[in-house]
Amino acid sequence: MKKKSAEQVRDSIEVLIKNFEIELRSEELRQKVKALIPVFKNLRELGMSLIPEEYTSSARTRILFYFQKFPMSIIDGDEILVISGIQEYARRIRELRVQFGWSIASGITMKEMRKENESDIPDGMAEMKPDQYVLLSLAQDRDAAHRWNSANSIQKESISVRDKILKYFRANVGKPITGEELRYVAGNKTEWARRTRELRTEYGWPVASKATGQPDLPIGTYILQADRQSPEHDRKIPDDVRREVLRKDGYSCRSCKWSYTEWNPSDPRNLELHHIKHHVQGGDNREENLATLCSVCHDKEHRRKN
Repeated sequence: MKKKSAEQVRDSIEVLIKNFEIELRSEELRQKVKALIPVFKNLRELGMSLIPEEYTSSARTRILFYFQKFPMSIIDGDEILVISGIQEYARRIRELRVQFGWSIASGITMKEMRKENESDIPDGMAEMKPDQYVLLSLAQDRDAAHRWNSANSIQKESISVRDKILKYFRANVGKPITGEELRYVAGNKTEWARRTRELRTEYGWPVASKATGQPDLPIGTYILQADRQSPEHDRKIPDDVRREVLRKDGYSCRSCKWSYTEWNPSDPRNLELHHIKHHVQGGDNREENLATLCSVCHDKEHRRKN
């Protein structure tokens, strides 16, 4: 059967509404309710008819088309309800995220990231409501399904939220990880963003986001740059100082000029901050006493000084 045009569906609704005037005069509640069922069905069909026919094979396809049409725009759940034609649209969004690797963030996750200053999230997105969503990237992550299987396993373990997040990062070194993934690993606990920040600022793991060390990352994304902890005395450098030193050095090693554009699994180095006047000698954490070095050059520098 050929799909009706939006105009044809609208005409059908108009006739149904006009005929409903007769039902309004009736005293029978159930009769009124049953008379409205075709109206609801046609309204759903009208919403679906707004999507081009080649993208209407399923609710999931319609939802993806709509997100791709408006990337980085805040989308209300009611909009998705209209174009998907189903009540369970949140489940389909989760499928797009988990099974198909589309970076769709919820208002809950964006607000929690902003609270911990973990990403350069625009003010509007930081105020998103729980039933609002945003497609953060038009690039599909085809490894996402594999990672989510791992996340599901780690989530069930009887360990702390911080340890779950760290275990997930270490299983995916050098791979961008979304805040939605980390929230899921944490069992949807609101503390996930704080624990992620602590891994960097208190435990010395090189966990970076767009705002905290790797500006090429998409909004709402983290990466464990290397599977190694910084020396204990380097863990207390404030994020704002760290960011300014990296920016001043062009996000590259002062010694060998290595940058993240050269990263590859066979050479999994990362950028670290080196104290020009060593910490043990009274060197402080001011920008003037810090220099960006890759982990290889940093190790060489400390061997040379010892």
